[in-house]
Amino acid sequence: MIDTTVAETISVPTFADLGLSDVFLAALESAGYETPTPIQAATVPLGLEGRDVLGAAQTGTGKTAAFVLPMLQRLAAAGPVRGPRQPRALVLAPTRELAEQVDYAIRTYGRGSGLFSALIVGGMPHAPQNAMLRRGVDVVVATPGRLMDHVRFGTVALDAIEVLVLDEADRMLDMGFQPDIQAVHEATPSERQTLLFSATMPKAVERLARELLRNPAHVEIGERRNPAATVEQRVVRVDEPNKLPLLLHLLAGNTGHRVLIFTRTKQRADELADALYDAGFPAALLHGDRTQSERRRALNALRYGDVDVLVATDVAARGLDISDLSVVVNYDAPMQPEDYIHRIGRTGRADAEGAAVSFVSKGEDGLLRQIERHIGKSLTREVVEPFSRPDEKPRAHAPGAFKGHTDRGTRSHGGSGKGGRPYKPYRKTR
Repeated sequence: MIDTTVAETISVPTFADLGLSDVFLAALESAGYETPTPIQAATVPLGLEGRDVLGAAQTGTGKTAAFVLPMLQRLAAAGPVRGPRQPRALVLAPTRELAEQVDYAIRTYGRGSGLFSALIVGGMPHAPQNAMLRRGVDVVVATPGRLMDHVRFGTVALDAIEVLVLDEADRMLDMGFQPDIQAVHEATPSERQTLLFSATMPKAVERLARELLRNPAHVEIGERRNPAATVEQRVVRVDEPNKLPLLLHLLAGNTGHRVLIFTRTKQRADELADALYDAGFPAALLHGDRTQSERRRALNALRYGDVDVLVATDVAARGLDISDLSVVVNYDAPMQPEDYIHRIGRTGRADAEGAAVSFVSKGEDGLLRQIERHIGKSLTREVVEPFSRPDEKPRAHAPGAFKGHTDRGTRSHGGSGKGGRPYKPYRKTR
């Protein structure tokens, strides 16, 4: 067992009560943040004390600021660095998208601190990353695979790391990054401060924490397995051939909501995006075979209103923070019950309301039962009778209008939005 201090719920009036310095309070105020979330209120003071932290909290609870703020204040308090600037803090994240969001948070919260960060992820050229590292940075935010490339090439050194952060540790283990994490552990100083955050806490994460952390404070906010209470969960029993007609029916009746649709495979995502385009619902597409620039454009298309729909595999189930995301649709049930929690956690974030609709065919009943055992509750099944034509409306009880965020109004697809150039929705070459 890990010797821990458990914080169930902590509430403080302002960020100033956490012990943050004026420069970071000013950055938070400029960014519009007023009140810390429970995970931030519990973790920031511990981080400022130099404690190792094992943090467990559901997605959308503000974990990023919980580790970024104390990390930055520690680095800033040490004063200007003499000589070449070597990385003093390292944040590991499982996906490129999550790493980009962490880097953005560092630049937002660290405004005015004089600290510099470098984003080191796959899918991008090495040369610009090498140039950033040569100029010198205080913080490296990286995905494990690309970081180890730089370590092998000698373009980044880890021997000056004072703070190591593992974000979404459960996902990194699921993706097979255990050897890379072990290599980082061995390459960084043993006296470092380590902050490990995970949305779920399986045995593998607990074992990792015992190896990496020294007498950690354990901060757990909310129940480990239950999705956010602000997410309305619905299950629809539907035969496989009727999944697409049902999805088209739902999209047609819910104009103006941002919708994230999960499929099980990359090929399935390609096919669904193509079918949606043919049906008049241009969708952005995100999966592991897309280049980093394509993935970034897809996310921005949804964020900025160029499209209302994003089709993705589980690469998008972790860490994506899309404001005003009303609905998650599990077009395919996830193979791992933990992924169900992370998928539907993309909505209902920061106490906003959201909806999650799961299409479950007869062959997916076993996966649904695994999910129910994992979250500790039964989910009510709704039934849809077969469609005779793709454009036919359901003849029996089926999901109606999506609940959740207030309707933002109808938008035309393919516009330029705030993202600059018009987004060209994905369409396969025939």
